[in-house]
Amino acid sequence: MTRERPEPVQVIKQRRDGALKTLLSGVPYIQYLGIQFDRRGDELTAILPFDDKLIGNPALPALHGGVTAAFLEVAAIIELSWSILWEEMEAGKLDPAAIADRPLRLPKTIDFTVDYLRTGLPRDAYARARVNRSGRRYASVHVEAWQDNRARLFAQGTGHFLMPAGPDDPAE
Repeated sequence: MTRERPEPVQVIKQRRDGALKTLLSGVPYIQYLGIQFDRRGDELTAILPFDDKLIGNPALPALHGGVTAAFLEVAAIIELSWSILWEEMEAGKLDPAAIADRPLRLPKTIDFTVDYLRTGLPRDAYARARVNRSGRRYASVHVEAWQDNRARLFAQGTGHFLMPAGPDDPAE
């Protein structure tokens, strides 16, 4: 019995990056804010490149609190969505190339609490989210944001989300 040769790593990486790009392209607000995601395996880091339009207080200058909250919420939603997609892709239940063909179903925010720990300076910001709990109906996610030093957070947030119904779930 001969074993099938595994796919080259580069092909797998391109498919996964394409799946993430498709997920992100479905949310126009991500493009408006300029949020990008760096993927290393299943780990995502959200990046908010600095832009003058993000300033809320030009006297300081400081990032707008609404931009900070949106950045944290987007990081949480994309991490939660990516963790679901990743699990399906790794289990062989979903071909990454087929993501563009299925309707975009993102988790819906139930509540989102932001702690502003210090002023967001006029420079790039980074965030990482951690899914604390993910069930069939609800999920809880914690996200932390920093700028120059990962240990010096400028904001953090916790959100609870209503999970999208799966294709096999009965309609309520």
